[in-house]
Amino acid sequence: MTNEITARLEHEKISRLLLHYAIPAVIGTMVNSLYNIVDRIFIGQGVGPLAMAGLTLTFPILFFLQAFGMLVGAGAATRVSIYLGRKENEMAEKVLGNAFTLTFIFSALTIIPSMLFLKDMLFWFGGSEQTIPYAEDYLYIAIPGNLLASLSFGFNAVMRASGYPKKAMITMMIGAVMNVILDPIFIFWFDMGIQGAAIATVISMAVSATYVMSHFVSKESIVRFHVKYFKLEWYVVWTILTIGVSPFAMQLAGSLVTVIQNYALKEHGGDLALGANGIIASVGMLLVMLIIGIAQGMQPIVGFNYGAGLYKRVQETLRLVIVTATVIMGIGCLCSIVFPKIIARAFTGDPELLDVTANGLRISLFVFVLVGSQISISQFFQSIGIAWKAMFLSLSRQVLFLIPAILVFPHFWGLDGVWYAAPFSDFVAAATAWLFLWYHVKNMKSKMSD
Repeated sequence: MTNEITARLEHEKISRLLLHYAIPAVIGTMVNSLYNIVDRIFIGQGVGPLAMAGLTLTFPILFFLQAFGMLVGAGAATRVSIYLGRKENEMAEKVLGNAFTLTFIFSALTIIPSMLFLKDMLFWFGGSEQTIPYAEDYLYIAIPGNLLASLSFGFNAVMRASGYPKKAMITMMIGAVMNVILDPIFIFWFDMGIQGAAIATVISMAVSATYVMSHFVSKESIVRFHVKYFKLEWYVVWTILTIGVSPFAMQLAGSLVTVIQNYALKEHGGDLALGANGIIASVGMLLVMLIIGIAQGMQPIVGFNYGAGLYKRVQETLRLVIVTATVIMGIGCLCSIVFPKIIARAFTGDPELLDVTANGLRISLFVFVLVGSQISISQFFQSIGIAWKAMFLSLSRQVLFLIPAILVFPHFWGLDGVWYAAPFSDFVAAATAWLFLWYHVKNMKSKMSD
């Protein structure tokens, strides 16, 4: 099995290989996004606009918790694929074991403080007396369940990176399908409202995590859990964290941006604007997760061939991913601009919330077509182990350009100024990513000519 997988990564036609890895990854990431989107649809339609605003308040805390799962999971996945490309299977298994231990350590260090200071954080993040109770009902269940999310999502990435994309896809589908089934049961049938959505999500995560963990104890896996590798080795930990720091920083930046955005929305548009942003974030996340899925499909191909010194195959893979991502984002961008109200109706029937959401969606996703290449280039640098470039590009869109725009633009255009900040940031961040790529490709070509 090991020789067959490595032979495919080294010799198979890139387009066929990318389909093999990207389709399951796309399905996995899209299914993953359904966890949040399905919750928002059922809450928006079944509980009301204030509940949607309360759910939006949960984003910074959940992003913060998920960042630590990504720090370990994304770093471990990249390192495993690179070590397998170098035929260093023992190091790959050390990475796997250390990542398992790190997941529990980081979960304890983040979940406990979040539970203790939950209400204070919700006030800091722009909550009101009307919206905070909804956020508390959801988070008191969802926060402890984040350990299951870290195990499920983080090690699903390792499963895919070690040569099992279809099994990784099935893992995500199991949890998401369960969530779709359980949400209406707990929200409507048991009449538990927003608490029911949280319970349904945690149960689904538990099933998914169990399936993922069972893979790494089975004999069919290329890399498996060994108790001796659960003991942390600082060199191994360092190799994981230096790669994982890019998606970690991006996720933390997302949390910070959401806090600042919530304040601006509350000041210029009130609770309805908060609810609208929850819907807009759902649509944006659906498109972004689609591109991330394609980029994740690229990761084992690029990681292996870069480790093997096959730079032409690396370039060909990246080129195909950028073109595909741009076309897909272009279609999504066009639909959001032309049919914003139709899209918003999937989440709410409230007329006021519909109007605010449609306007924000049309503006926020105006240049979203550029985000496809920006994400692809950032993932490319992560896949080849250049963590600082991946991190800078991730932060450029979410911090360097977006936060200043959110702080400045509303002074000129009010609520619309909050929405204008996103297309401004997307444009400048994409231009920056292309400059980074141009410089790196020049160096790669000089290596190939030597």
